[in-house]
Amino acid sequence: MAAQKHTGLGRGLGELFQNTTVDASPEAHLGDSMPKGSHFLEIPVESIRANPQQPRTIFDPEQITELSESIKEVGLLQPIVVRPLSGGKYELVMGERRLRATKEAGLTVIPAIIRPTEEEDLLRDALLENIQRVQLNPLEEAAAYQQLLSDFGCTQEELATRIKKSRPQISNTIRLLRLPTSVQKRVAAGVLSAGHARALLGLEDTESMERLAAKIVAEGMSVRATEEAVALSSGTVQPKPARGPRPKVENPRAHTVAAALSDKYDTRVVVEIGAKKGKIVIEFAGEEDLDRILNVIEPGLE
Repeated sequence: MAAQKHTGLGRGLGELFQNTTVDASPEAHLGDSMPKGSHFLEIPVESIRANPQQPRTIFDPEQITELSESIKEVGLLQPIVVRPLSGGKYELVMGERRLRATKEAGLTVIPAIIRPTEEEDLLRDALLENIQRVQLNPLEEAAAYQQLLSDFGCTQEELATRIKKSRPQISNTIRLLRLPTSVQKRVAAGVLSAGHARALLGLEDTESMERLAAKIVAEGMSVRATEEAVALSSGTVQPKPARGPRPKVENPRAHTVAAALSDKYDTRVVVEIGAKKGKIVIEFAGEEDLDRILNVIEPGLE
């Protein structure tokens, strides 16, 4: 049933691709010769090998399972992209998450766009596809940016235009690769956010970064609190002097009233008069003393 869903989907998708040939026959994938241009085909999952240059290294098992359940119900809504190899084999270009979910669903075939791709194009396409899908953690994204810049000789401005992100955003993301390994692991695991990581780069040495990273995790510090801690550590912001208690302004009348009430109730009475409010505190020793004082204030009140 699932394979039938894939086939119906494939025949509809075939019209979406220029120079695309739709062929779902079992024999179409057995030969080494491939039609020119891209074409659609259902191929055995066992005939696909992973892309060794895949920049994404972490896949959420729960997300894979969720997608797998969806595939069982409605089929795979978007085909993967592979390039042909010899012997009826293929190498994955885009869609490793979909391939993993299809395998988990127990299906033996998967809809795919067969596209002849050169080695250099394979890497570039895999990088761009993963970046644009926002499936990479911050460090994987940084590594992908750096690889695109290094291997393809493009500038940050050109990369920013291609993936629709600002140049400073790309530059700040690449800077995450300067973090010590222990901190990078926390970022990759999602324990530290990219904002925390960028703030840590403001520290001068590795030990300080690692120490503050551990504190962030232990105390649940916000990005703002982390930035302030880094600023204080680097000396760019001077700590504010601790404020002592404000001196109380004595009101002469308070002493007079307190003395009079102390004499009347035969106990210690404190009177405070502020600019907008005040208070009277009457001390007593036990419930019997309380009853005595209440009887003085209001006879019969207990």
